[in-house]
Amino acid sequence: MAQLELLDAHQSQVGGLPIRRALPHPGRRRVGAWCFLDHAGPAHLHPPGMRVGPHPHTGLQTFSWLIEGEILHRDSLGSEQVLRPGQVNLMTAGRGICHSEESLSDRLQLAQLWIALPESQRHCAPAFEHFPRLPQWSDGGFHLTLLVGSLDSAHEGHQQSPVPSHTPLLGVDLACSAASRLMLPLTRSHEHGLMVLEGELEIQVDGQEERLQPGRLLYVPVGAKQLLIRSEGRARLLLLGGEPLDEQILLWWNFVGRTQDEIRQWSEQWNAGTGPFGAVHGYEGERLLAPDASALKMRAS
Repeated sequence: MAQLELLDAHQSQVGGLPIRRALPHPGRRRVGAWCFLDHAGPAHLHPPGMRVGPHPHTGLQTFSWLIEGEILHRDSLGSEQVLRPGQVNLMTAGRGICHSEESLSDRLQLAQLWIALPESQRHCAPAFEHFPRLPQWSDGGFHLTLLVGSLDSAHEGHQQSPVPSHTPLLGVDLACSAASRLMLPLTRSHEHGLMVLEGELEIQVDGQEERLQPGRLLYVPVGAKQLLIRSEGRARLLLLGGEPLDEQILLWWNFVGRTQDEIRQWSEQWNAGTGPFGAVHGYEGERLLAPDASALKMRAS
């Protein structure tokens, strides 16, 4: 039986907003194609709130799952979209895009994730999609929202998210307000990650038990069959899964690439105002500049 791994998230604050970064982690760079996971909040924001100036991305998808508050997304495709609780924004960077994010509320909680695009898709045209409605149901005292992928529910049958993916992925938000207990099947070809966002949960995977609190990611290797989740009170859990991405990638700043040369080139192009990224219109403020990458030594993951 493969051993579970408990990974401590890196914790910081931005404008009074607590950030727990679970991926990438020195001990585990990604879960499937999920290569970045920030849990932001829950918190009241200090003025002027969250304002992230225009910045570029390549070779990935940004996946924003909002739990509390409102965020305004703008990008170089001309998209302007307010994200509200229970909704997902999916931005495909492909060969290059830039965007900005601004909070429209004084309270915020979200999970910000990145998905590494496989080699066959990483140079695709950029795109933006908004998903206002996702499959939701209740089971065992938990309210489940299927963010991406598919899941078999004992009471609701087979559920499929409308959010597309280029590799097999799973994303589920599970929330409860009182004592709850739920058993879920796991896809044995997937590795999984479990991140408690609120409260405390007891997790059992094929007989192995762990108690999870916010700030720690539980990694479940390929081969696990069944997940049991127990809560004694209010709690929220993010369950991620996916087939291992059998490709080495480089993740630096806001870029996902394959070679140091291309990441240096993207950084220089962005700072010079050239390249494939375009421009964000409507954001009042300066764009973010890339750190100097000229002498960078990166480690593939």
